[in-house]
Amino acid sequence: MIKVLLDTHVVLWIAENSTMLSNKVKNIVLDKTAEKYVSIASALEVAIKLGTKKLRIDGGLLEFFRIIDENGFLMLSIEKNYLHQLSVLPDYHKDPFDRLILATAIVEEMSIITAADENFHKYNVSLLW
Repeated sequence: MIKVLLDTHVVLWIAENSTMLSNKVKNIVLDKTAEKYVSIASALEVAIKLGTKKLRIDGGLLEFFRIIDENGFLMLSIEKNYLHQLSVLPDYHKDPFDRLILATAIVEEMSIITAADENFHKYNVSLLW
């Protein structure tokens, strides 16, 4: 069984049925046996970007949560051990949301589904795209 953590943009692209999604990602999302998680850090990122008008979602944050629920994704809270891992992560990536997603994936031994920048590849974490 596969256990994955979806990056924020992936959740949004799933909602849009974006052509940016790879077939591999689409198959994982449709796989009923795959455990698919979203970090609360993604919801925080969306909330901040909605508030600063850097992101627009009809229905706002509630719509983001509906997307998560509708697709059977499970929401992960921020745990102490994630924050500890975050505190010792090398400083390759500056984005605090991505750093928390990376730390969570490392602790939980999950692959991250992302089309993110090359900085993700600098960490000892499995990436899928």
